[in-house]
Amino acid sequence: MPLKQSSEIHIIGGGLAGCEAAWQSGLRGIPVILHEMRPVRQTEAHISDRLAELVCSNSFRSDDANANAVGLLHEEMRRLGSLVLAAADANKVPAGSALAVDREGFSRSIEKALAGLPNVTVQREEITDLPPSDWDNVIIATGPLTSAPLAEAIAGLTGTESLAFFDALAPIIYLDSIDFSKAWWQSRYDKAGPGGDGKDYINCPLNEDQYARFVDGLRSGEKTEFKEWERNTPYFEGCLPIEVMAERGPQTLRFGPMKPVGLTNPHAPEKPYAVVQLRQDNALGTLFNMVGFQTKLKHAEQIRVFRQIPGLEQAQFARLGGIHRNTFINSPRLLDSELRLRAEPRLRFAGQITGVEGYVESAAMGLLAGRFASATHPLPAPPPTTALGALLRHLTGGATADLFQPMNVNFGLFPPVEMTHVGNRKGRAPARKASYCARALSDLDSWIATIGGQTIPPTAAGFAAGRPV
Repeated sequence: MPLKQSSEIHIIGGGLAGCEAAWQSGLRGIPVILHEMRPVRQTEAHISDRLAELVCSNSFRSDDANANAVGLLHEEMRRLGSLVLAAADANKVPAGSALAVDREGFSRSIEKALAGLPNVTVQREEITDLPPSDWDNVIIATGPLTSAPLAEAIAGLTGTESLAFFDALAPIIYLDSIDFSKAWWQSRYDKAGPGGDGKDYINCPLNEDQYARFVDGLRSGEKTEFKEWERNTPYFEGCLPIEVMAERGPQTLRFGPMKPVGLTNPHAPEKPYAVVQLRQDNALGTLFNMVGFQTKLKHAEQIRVFRQIPGLEQAQFARLGGIHRNTFINSPRLLDSELRLRAEPRLRFAGQITGVEGYVESAAMGLLAGRFASATHPLPAPPPTTALGALLRHLTGGATADLFQPMNVNFGLFPPVEMTHVGNRKGRAPARKASYCARALSDLDSWIATIGGQTIPPTAAGFAAGRPV
């Protein structure tokens, strides 16, 4: 039976999820009003009023669609005409096997594409309460920094307390302040990624004594004091501040962001005891962020401690690390299979507020929410064997509501894949990942055919030419 189509779709939040939802709905001829509160009201983490501003890393993580779950999600979104992936492809910078972007160029591309859709209107205003009752098709994509009045209204409607944790920002360093008599260029195992050559990261080595002093500095450094109501808020395990990791044990960092594997220091014959990596942050290649170095150290302490790292003794910081709150709902308890609030189905949720973690995962939920909201006939969910379907299923019933925490896409969310015999243990994991990916893309193509091939893909070339649509 055809669905009753509302006269317009209201999308609250101009981040990656909201912009992707606006793109998917707008392309299908539905009038869209995108409500973004900046610059009327700023957040603790944003520095501009641009749509789709990247406030943490500039990396969309692995772009390997044959062996990595997030790389697979990239490819699925490309096949479904994702605005976010097209903008990322058009603004990528070298980052090994990862897809990283020039953050300013990326945001400009998103804004330009949406401005090219005449039925999409951007309204700069803060929504401080539940949407009016005559808004009968709404997507709430307010992200990790949902304004307090709206978060309280959502909590009041759902009858649950808001859940929250902290995300931390990594520092960004000017390239010309790095000492390359100590640092060197190399990707782990010399692996090249999109636009890269196998030498996409800057590496700063530490010997055992330097590493011990550095860990001591992290532990003793003065930290940001939280407000009383923030102190019991848990961190997301995939985005722990560097000093929190250091508190877990003296070797924790050497098996995390400072692992020295796959790297050879051309300045010294001995293997580094630990390594700090920096990744390109803008298209000009003048800014590099410290990979995995999210922090809640006070700014003066960051400068003191991070300048202990060989090669960064004279580092100049374009941005120091920071910390911000992240709010999400208990999606398995609250949302149906189309991301609608069970208590009030005119309201859909998308992005990080649903409990996905990561830029790509957030945009993916915006893509699905936009498709569901603009459909004129019931739209089946993507198969759970796909990255999109696995994430959706996790949010809308696959996860245990009582234990629900934010999640990145990973193969553990997928139904098991049948494997033919692989000769030895070493070859099983790569073969299994490849099987997951091959099955997912095959099933996705079948699903796209089932829903009528509703794919209108923007292209990176189109963005470069100023014609994304």
